[in-house]
Amino acid sequence: MDRLSNTVRPYAWGSTTAIPELLGTAPTGEPQAEMWMGAHPGAPSRLSRPSGPGAATDAASAADTGAGSAPGELSLTDVIAADPVRELGAATVAAFGPRLPFLLKLLAAGAPLSLQVHPDLAQAQQGYADEERRGIPVDAPHRTYKDANHKPELICALTPFEGLCGFRRPAEAADLLSALGVDSLKPYVDLLRAHPEDAALREVLTAILGADPDEMTRTVAEAAEAAGRLGGDHAPYAQIAHHYPGDPGVIAAMLLNHVQLQPGEAMFLGAGVPHAYLGGLGVEIMANSDNVLRCGLTPKHIDVPELLRIVRFEATEPAILRPEAAASGEELYETPVDEFRLSRYVLPAGGAPVDLGATTPQILLCTAGAPRAGDLTLAPGESVFVPADETVEVSGTGTLFRATVVA
Repeated sequence: MDRLSNTVRPYAWGSTTAIPELLGTAPTGEPQAEMWMGAHPGAPSRLSRPSGPGAATDAASAADTGAGSAPGELSLTDVIAADPVRELGAATVAAFGPRLPFLLKLLAAGAPLSLQVHPDLAQAQQGYADEERRGIPVDAPHRTYKDANHKPELICALTPFEGLCGFRRPAEAADLLSALGVDSLKPYVDLLRAHPEDAALREVLTAILGADPDEMTRTVAEAAEAAGRLGGDHAPYAQIAHHYPGDPGVIAAMLLNHVQLQPGEAMFLGAGVPHAYLGGLGVEIMANSDNVLRCGLTPKHIDVPELLRIVRFEATEPAILRPEAAASGEELYETPVDEFRLSRYVLPAGGAPVDLGATTPQILLCTAGAPRAGDLTLAPGESVFVPADETVEVSGTGTLFRATVVA
């Protein structure tokens, strides 16, 4: 079992205070958006392992792997590559290959993230192969598929958390738009009321993304002013427009369900479901992929034809997940994927130690208190990597999130 050192990503939408408050550190004044825990090549966790697999890796070389590595630290990516079966277990390697199949994050949104959607596995494999055949560099700004994997994800709120998830019923979206009293929105209102559900949602989103930029800028400005004046259900869209003035994603966002999570509640985001996070601190877990198709609220590339192929044009009621408690004290967030399994332990004062041994790899993240994992005491924001088949006992008082793979 190894204590992890993790990279914090300074994306512009990140909160300047949420992650420092959890870690008990002073804010830097810069946004701190995500802390990554795992073996993603973009920012792998680091660990110090004086003996065992990976120890022979040259320390100077290892220090160059992953942002912020200190001398003598190894990246988790390199440790796993040195002996995948030992670190991940034979079953995990057989199912997902010689890599950790999930990425765990602390996510702190101080402003809305891009409105986005993820492909399913077949779509990702097809899209990646197509762009490879066409010779589009993986780091090209107009590249859509960074890898051949899908990206289901789960966000669990640590503070009140706000987001958008899935399409509203067209009639509800029409009522929301109509109440703004903006003439240029009337064609969208008519489409939403006149067509079957899937056709209405497809036609309106297509029209929004294909609108004349100057006309859309004026429409967004008028809609934002009206939303701010009306307040209530319209208030979130005035705030979104404040961060993204003139962006067509502001209007597209009004087609989606507005979701508010309380601490401990979670939201699962499957393939084809449009979504965005608006604000709050949470624990996020996802399949280890970078495939994102954006719909708006971003200056980045939007591949409209591919986006329209991937989006599922169906109205849904956003499902708020609450953990299912077992007799062991584990509180599990059930999801329909195998790449990750997220659960929580709220360890009471004076409680008996809990055995978390597993045949799969684990990352344990402390979010409150000072629980112990084996011989290590964890503070909020600290995490450990537990190789497959390694015995680990947790005790003390606090909250631990457990990320692993479905066995």
